[in-house]
Amino acid sequence: MRPPLLSLSSFSVSASSKEIIHALDLTIKEGEVHAIMGPNGSGKSTLVTALMGHPSLTITATKATFRGKNLLTLAAHERAEAGLFLAFQHPREIGGVSLRSFLYAAFSAQMKARSPKKQLFSPIVFAELLEKKMKLLHMDPALAERAVNVGFSGGEKKKAEALQLLILEPRLSLLDETDSGLDLDALRIVAENLKILRTSRAKNQPPFSAIIVTHHAHILDFLKPDRVHVMVKGRIVKSGGRELVKKLEKEGYAKFKMENV
Repeated sequence: MRPPLLSLSSFSVSASSKEIIHALDLTIKEGEVHAIMGPNGSGKSTLVTALMGHPSLTITATKATFRGKNLLTLAAHERAEAGLFLAFQHPREIGGVSLRSFLYAAFSAQMKARSPKKQLFSPIVFAELLEKKMKLLHMDPALAERAVNVGFSGGEKKKAEALQLLILEPRLSLLDETDSGLDLDALRIVAENLKILRTSRAKNQPPFSAIIVTHHAHILDFLKPDRVHVMVKGRIVKSGGRELVKKLEKEGYAKFKMENV
């Protein structure tokens, strides 16, 4: 039996000595998609940011492993090399670095970490891959020559995050409200391509696995999560299957808030 991709036990996160995530337990197997839903301020974004290794957050845990490695001993770049990927809720701008150069550097670093002896893609071969992935997302090719996210619209920034995901093909994707700021057409394009990632991996590639932080059910209609968790005040208070999404759409979070006052 294969070990879980991610295993957290008594996982707590603090910022400025204030505990935000309280003794959380979570296990994700390879190929699973987990959705985390909950009201604003419940700690959802803090959870995925902590998993990626944000330096302002302090983590304590009985167990925190990713692909069998102790997550807490890995620096942020080592977590990325191991296959963790965070799509930010509010993507940052990087002036002076083109999107093409940024993606080529990230892709080359990933390929070197995965297969140290394998020859890296040349810039010309990578350009063909980039063009193909941008077409899938209906992205203007001119965006590749612009500085990362500088002057991008909200939808373009989220598509640029999805483009990174398509290029890097990480082992575990942490999607922090990837659907926020997108109109319905852009949301459909991004969600459909995430669905493609989940359903069309080659036989020699590991399956798509993800934690999706979201307030909305629409993106989950495309991805069809294996498990849905409700987080309130830094605790997972309810877990279930996809049917839980429909229940939350109908009833909201009021019941869970009152139970956890």
